Amino acid sequence: MNRWRSLGIIAVAGALVLTGCGRGDGGGGGEAAAGATIDDKPASGDITVWAMGNEGEVLDALAADFEKENPGAKVTVTAVPWESAHDRIATAIAGGQTPDVSMLGTTWVGEFASTGALEPTPKGLVDEKSFFDGSWDTAVVGGTAYGVPWYVDTRVLYYRSDFAAAAGLEAPTTWEELKTFAAAMKQQGATSGLSLMPGGFDSWQYVTPFAWQAGGDILSDDGKTFVLDSPEWRRAFEYYNSFFAEGLSEPVRLEGGEIEQKFISGEVGAFFSGPFHVSLLREQGGEDFADKFAVAEVPGDATRTSFTGGGNLAVFEDSENRDAAWKFVRWLSEPDTQVKWYDISTDLPSVQKAWQDPTFADDPYLSVFGEQLKDSKAPPAIPTWAQVSSVIDSELEKVTRGSQPVGDALSGIQSQAKTIGTGK
Repeated sequence: MNRWRSLGIIAVAGALVLTGCGRGDGGGGGEAAAGATIDDKPASGDITVWAMGNEGEVLDALAADFEKENPGAKVTVTAVPWESAHDRIATAIAGGQTPDVSMLGTTWVGEFASTGALEPTPKGLVDEKSFFDGSWDTAVVGGTAYGVPWYVDTRVLYYRSDFAAAAGLEAPTTWEELKTFAAAMKQQGATSGLSLMPGGFDSWQYVTPFAWQAGGDILSDDGKTFVLDSPEWRRAFEYYNSFFAEGLSEPVRLEGGEIEQKFISGEVGAFFSGPFHVSLLREQGGEDFADKFAVAEVPGDATRTSFTGGGNLAVFEDSENRDAAWKFVRWLSEPDTQVKWYDISTDLPSVQKAWQDPTFADDPYLSVFGEQLKDSKAPPAIPTWAQVSSVIDSELEKVTRGSQPVGDALSGIQSQAKTIGTGK
């Protein structure tokens, strides 16, 4: 299951009654007042950590380095499947059985912060300016940071560079050029010049960047009102739908595994995705395919804003080893640690300085993601976003299937979002 899909699945999961894992018996900081600054002394005691998916499977390898630098500390990592993670955390909060630290999907922070279970990030723990703006914003709720970004993902444009060369085109930079580019991909033999989600689950992640690029947003400037029926959203929906109406995008959902094969075969000329697809395409396409595809920053309108996701790290108010937990989080946010983490997990660094390492700066693919992260954005950290985004998913599908005009769809989205509310 790819990272984008897994984050969305969990964000809409309901609460299940699952057994929460208890914390270790170590002390060394639990008595500190919430919000107190964290000193530079070595960490000590037991630190329990929950991490999801691949991160949970490989974090032990990195934690071993932290234990060498902090001989009095013991990090115990519990790998939690993405499918049950949201509900397991919710159940642990309700039962007062949270770990010290947990990885959180970026769209969960608002929900869990609203319960009072997350401790605000201690003042001076990290420099928020060292992170990408869009990434740092995923940890902020109501002007207060709860945790820090751990790793980031963003989307760029993957395209068949051999098709583009044959058509005499460079990577598109504007909406107009993207439309021309998609048509050229079809002329080169692709059945879908640009693969887009036609609606349904998680399609909001594909259409929302177009609204941002047009100058729109999800909430008003004061963060109190949804603005999902604005002229900018209308323009984004109409432009997005035009790819289906003009036959440049097939109205078919391509799940994990399908998009790679269709791109390699030439049935898909271009698509938007995260960094994980670089290695997948190299592996599945074979040695020669590396010269047949490239990546570029997303084309844009007023801006070239892309979607950003990833994983954050938060410490719970009930942590029994609060100081050591934050010290572990701080250590994971250091540039050198983040470079090591990429080598282990292939997760992209959330700290900008880490991108100066040749691992990223000299790589023709990864360097593009680094540039795109300078203009990337996440949805607002509100508890109700999972409900609101599912409305966008369903209404967009009605538009691309031709069963509802754009204006009616946006009116429906705005009306339902207003009823749902922001949860603040």
